[in-house]
Amino acid sequence: MSLNKSGREQWGSKLGFILAAAGSAIGLGNIWRYPYLAGENGGAAFIFVYVLCVFAIGIPVLIAEILIGRTTQKNPVGAFKALSSSRYWPVIGGMGVFAGFIILSFYSVVAGWSLGYVVEAVKGNFYLYTAPDSAGQHFNDLIGNIGWSVGYLSLFMILTMLVVYFGVQKGIERGSKIMMPMLFGLIIIVTIQGLSLEGSSAGLSYLFNPDFSKINGKVVLAALGQAFFSLSLGMGAMLTYGSYLKKKDNIPSSAVWVAVLDTSIAIIAGIAIFTVVFATNQSPDVGPSLIFRTLPAVLTQIPGGYIFSILFFIALVLAALTSTVSLLEVVTAYFVDEKKWKRKKAVLIFGFVCLLLGIPSALSFNVFANSKIFGLNFFGLTEFIASNLLLPIGGFFIAIFVGWVWNKAIVRAGVIEGAEDSFGKYPWLLITWEIVLKYIAPILIFIVLLSSIGII
Repeated sequence: MSLNKSGREQWGSKLGFILAAAGSAIGLGNIWRYPYLAGENGGAAFIFVYVLCVFAIGIPVLIAEILIGRTTQKNPVGAFKALSSSRYWPVIGGMGVFAGFIILSFYSVVAGWSLGYVVEAVKGNFYLYTAPDSAGQHFNDLIGNIGWSVGYLSLFMILTMLVVYFGVQKGIERGSKIMMPMLFGLIIIVTIQGLSLEGSSAGLSYLFNPDFSKINGKVVLAALGQAFFSLSLGMGAMLTYGSYLKKKDNIPSSAVWVAVLDTSIAIIAGIAIFTVVFATNQSPDVGPSLIFRTLPAVLTQIPGGYIFSILFFIALVLAALTSTVSLLEVVTAYFVDEKKWKRKKAVLIFGFVCLLLGIPSALSFNVFANSKIFGLNFFGLTEFIASNLLLPIGGFFIAIFVGWVWNKAIVRAGVIEGAEDSFGKYPWLLITWEIVLKYIAPILIFIVLLSSIGII
């Protein structure tokens, strides 16, 4: 196990960090959320803006968040305590820890559905669907079953706890080195199958022939929001992972690789899904239910559908697991660093607490289906608080802190360290990053925040 001078765990290799960080970013947002957002917002036009946002806004903020972690070698709360004498900045770090904990609770519910759908695929139950409508009804029946929903939530949380329990190298890094290549392989297999279908070219045209007249304020905001959330920014995950980096690790290079892998999976998943959807004359804009309500009925209609339906939902589970691992690690790192808890104790206690918090979200589709708070069920309320409020606020203040509050000379030296061949050799790259972080990123993130709460 690699340790720094203070005895803190570190990544065994740069590849281990990149795969783990990419695993945090690559999740249900790429394979579940991204395709339906693309379907709702004009396909290729949305993708064009989304990719632009990832590289113009997402990467600069990602570099900033990782830099805070590597510089301090601490969790989000400890990092801001170390860098600022103000009592207010650690609150932003605490918000990231809290956001990660809340997201993990409801995210694991959907991840549990994915795990349950692997079993449904193995049992051959998808062949009971004669049309997407019947697939949708089956989905409603499953999530309406308390034992099914809570049971798979519990099983998925246990899997997440097991990975984090064994630590940074033996758990997270080792698991990511196995799960990420498997995820890439499975998605590519399903994509190749989709491309082989008659009529799949219509799906490719939808994804890659942009109609720029469809780009409006709604599309831009949706794309920027997806880019921001897809990269796991503002929830403390990247800051925590960055804290396990060695001082000479290249932050800009790692950030670019994470963004490239994250975006590639999203686009490949879009190809896999929309080639199948168009080849079978389904609608691309059915919304969040696209995977669970449409694909099961569609996949069984194609050659080798039984195998490919199993592979697809295994890929979805792997994508979810690499993200939930990073979310639990944020909470774990806080209690290990700040409260001096043993890792195993923190994982077991807060994994179990998160499971308990996730149960009301699982019951939001059965027992608590008619219980509303501000017009939202418990699942919807926790998702809104975390995704629409805590993450944008966290990302906004990270950009403000690094761009305006943190000593400029220290920031520059930190970014250049390990990146002498890029930021050190080409000053314009460093200047561009600073401009984006100080001006462009905060403004656009603030606009997304206002949009998400319905002010604009």
